[in-house]
Amino acid sequence: MTDNPTSRDWAGVIALGLIWGGTFMVVAIALEGYGPVTVAAARTTLGAAALLALMWGTGRSMPVWDAALWKSITVIGILSTALPFVMLSWGQQYVPSAFAGLSMAAIPLMVLPLAHFFSDEPLNMRKFVGVSLGFCGALVLIGPGLAKLGQGSEPLAQLACIGAAFCYSLASIFTRRCPPIDPVTLAALTLVVGSVILVPIMLATEGVPAWQDTRSGLAIIVLGLVPTALATLLRVSIIRSAGSVFMTLVNYQVPVWSMVFGAWILSEALPLRFFIALAMILTGLAVSQWFSLKRTLRRA
Repeated sequence: MTDNPTSRDWAGVIALGLIWGGTFMVVAIALEGYGPVTVAAARTTLGAAALLALMWGTGRSMPVWDAALWKSITVIGILSTALPFVMLSWGQQYVPSAFAGLSMAAIPLMVLPLAHFFSDEPLNMRKFVGVSLGFCGALVLIGPGLAKLGQGSEPLAQLACIGAAFCYSLASIFTRRCPPIDPVTLAALTLVVGSVILVPIMLATEGVPAWQDTRSGLAIIVLGLVPTALATLLRVSIIRSAGSVFMTLVNYQVPVWSMVFGAWILSEALPLRFFIALAMILTGLAVSQWFSLKRTLRRA
């Protein structure tokens, strides 16, 4: 592993920001033809198939039986695929894709206090200030919805998006504590867990999916292959080359790209509070990661 990011690493980080930032737009398009559980199940199953094929093609083998390892894989699979995929798909029926993307910006800020209590990363004053500012931004984002709880589906959909971000944050903590395992293998098996859970729920609630139209059908295929298989390859490559701290630069891009794609492709209206929340969350993220961010940019 090298300490200095190469031009290839920078290109990879920008590509990941585009891919993950555009995911919410693609989910919105998939929902035009399919139910939320079908979108989540298809996305998970296609992603699992792609990564299992990648494992086979690169000569990776299944991990040996270890109760602690497989328990971790199951928990991570539930928290990183099954629950958040359904929550986001359901929520995006009632909120703009830009809102969902903005919600994901809170993930690193949620991880910090969780890591303080459940991992070995204490929350110092600087990180506390950054987390507090970021959460104030999240409150600006969902404030109007909280005032309307019980009045339609939109407030619950907003909470579902924030809940998905919290699931990802918990998954991050469990991933850090997971016994040693190849990252591509872990990604593949967690998607398998999600698929095993979601496919029966899909069949029971929405039935066997049929091809609806080219636009929404291709969106589901893209969801399964690009933000999972391709993004996983990029992520592993960047972390091995430039380190996990460098990967945090993706967190600053995702909400921005989700707003750009939502407004540009889907013609979504972007209220002023979206921009205020974005500024507060990204500033909080920068404050909480200040020294790591400064070292990363200095090495560049």
